[in-house]
Amino acid sequence: MSVTPDNAEIRPASTLLLLRDDPAFEVLMVERHHQIDFASGALVFPGGKSHPGDHEDAWGDHVSGWAAHDGEQRGLRIAAIREVFEEAGLLLATRRDGGPLEVEPAPLELRQSVDRGETPFLEVVRAAGARLDLSALTVFARWITPPVTPKRFDTWFYAAHAPAGQLAVCDGRETVDACWLSPQAALDAGARGERKLVFPTRMNLGRLAHATSAAAAIAAAQARPLVAVQPEVRTGPDGARLVLPESAGYGAVSERFVPGM
Repeated sequence: MSVTPDNAEIRPASTLLLLRDDPAFEVLMVERHHQIDFASGALVFPGGKSHPGDHEDAWGDHVSGWAAHDGEQRGLRIAAIREVFEEAGLLLATRRDGGPLEVEPAPLELRQSVDRGETPFLEVVRAAGARLDLSALTVFARWITPPVTPKRFDTWFYAAHAPAGQLAVCDGRETVDACWLSPQAALDAGARGERKLVFPTRMNLGRLAHATSAAAAIAAAQARPLVAVQPEVRTGPDGARLVLPESAGYGAVSERFVPGM
C-alpha cells in the first residue's frame, strides 16, 4: 500500500538544465558538497529553493519576457538563473539592448554574498547592465518529493541553451565540482558507482539522453505535456519500492526505495 502523506511543508524550488553542443551534446552538472544535509555528494543540475527576492516587482525592469509569465513562473525562473550564478558562476542574460552579454567571471566572494542573502541578485544584474530572458527557459519537468522524505520540494526543472563564452566554476561551498557531461555519460558513471545520482536526477538524465542536441531536447520539452510527478513509495512483500505512474512520461518505473537516493 502507499505511504500515508504527512503535513511537511512543500517548498518551491527551481533547477536549470544548461545545455550545449560544443564539443558535443552535454549538460552542466555540479557535485554537491559532502557536508550539505540534502543530497550530499550527489551529482545534480544546479538549483535550489526560491527566495523572496526572486519575486520582487522591481525585476520587471531587468528581465525580458515579464508579461509572458505569471508571478509564480517569473520568480521560479529568476530563482533558477540565480542558482546557476551562485553554484557555477554563469549569468544567463543578455545586454539591455538584447545583444549577447560579455562578462568577466564573477568573483567568488560576490557569488557567495548572493548565496548568503547579503547582496541582492537584482543588484548584480543591474550592475552588469543585463536583462534576464525568462522566455529562454523551457519547462522540462515538475517533480514533487514524496511525503516520506525529510524535506519536501515542488521543483520545476527548466532547460536552456548555455551562455556562450562563460566558464563554469563551482562555488566550493554548496558545490565542489562543475562539469559538462553527456546525459548518457552521467548515467553510466552513476551505474558504475563513480557518481551518486539521486532518483529525480537519474530520471531526467534518462529523458534528456533521448535527445541528440540541445535544440532537440528543448523542442521535445516544448512539445511534451506537463505532468506534475510525485513518486510514490509502496510497501509490499519485497519491501518498499519507488514507483512512478506511466502518465508521468518516464515509462514504467518501479525500483527498490533507498532513502536519500
